[in-house]
Amino acid sequence: MEQLTVPPRANHRTLLYSELVTDLENFKADIAILGMPFGSAYGPRSYTNDQTNAPQAIRDVTDRMVRAPEHYDFDIGGPLLQGRSDIRFVDCGDVLPDLAIPGDHQRRAEIAIRQILRGGAMPIVLGGDHGITNPILRGFDEVGPITLVHVDAHLDWRDEVNGVRDGLSSPIRRASELPFIKNIVQIGLRAQGSGRPADYQAAIDYGATLISAYEMHEIGIKAVLDRIPDGGNYYLSIDADGMDPTVMPAVDGPAPGGMDFLQARSLIHGLVKKGRVVGMDIVEIQPSKDTATKLTCVTAGRLIVNLIGASIKAGYFDK
Repeated sequence: MEQLTVPPRANHRTLLYSELVTDLENFKADIAILGMPFGSAYGPRSYTNDQTNAPQAIRDVTDRMVRAPEHYDFDIGGPLLQGRSDIRFVDCGDVLPDLAIPGDHQRRAEIAIRQILRGGAMPIVLGGDHGITNPILRGFDEVGPITLVHVDAHLDWRDEVNGVRDGLSSPIRRASELPFIKNIVQIGLRAQGSGRPADYQAAIDYGATLISAYEMHEIGIKAVLDRIPDGGNYYLSIDADGMDPTVMPAVDGPAPGGMDFLQARSLIHGLVKKGRVVGMDIVEIQPSKDTATKLTCVTAGRLIVNLIGASIKAGYFDK
């Protein structure tokens, strides 16, 4: 089988002290990290945007997210892996482009996700801009039906930009075209993005559940969870700008009024209990804009910690 990923390049070579595994041919694990630094560029200057540095930047603050995996963590009521020696937690490295075959990294990311899922693991993907989400989602074709839960300030229903249909403004429209995506719930919408009135209407016509940040704050996360179909397979896509810039400031388009950490934590724990979270991505972090304490990357890591701890406690990986 072709080599789909490469090892992380420096400092923390894996996220949260996980085991490095880049051979996906005979893959077996319970939880798998995958880096997807590159999406689909809209122009020559965006081939290497700052978001491409985010997977490594998130890994590099591992010891700020979790000092030691065996220590007690109040977010999850126990150590990172809940004291379970039978849980295999791995980092599969990064899917990088091949300059000789433009766009081929998307195909390899799709195959990598399919291999990870066939190997029994829940994938957690580190982006990259939001253009990485749809190549990742296409690898879930054997898992569906899936409810896509999307945290973002922006709608992401553009059909194309500069002829590119898989870019960072289009992941939810592309997801709506996948036959195994049965429900779409978008949370935290506010301010302006690249969406036009026609894109908003396309989301409404599809039947997406749109929950603005203001409605979310007014009704609370429990009521938001009540609007998500019960008992589903949930894929959670978190755009960093969906979070409030007080907790995730390192984004391209910060907008006040977003989801706070407690709300995001409640959403994750609620989804884990409501059905089964089958995967997650965190995208759109620009490390060069992060604070001295690397707050944005630390917040991303703490959301991942909460998903890992909650899913283990919920019995996802009981043998």
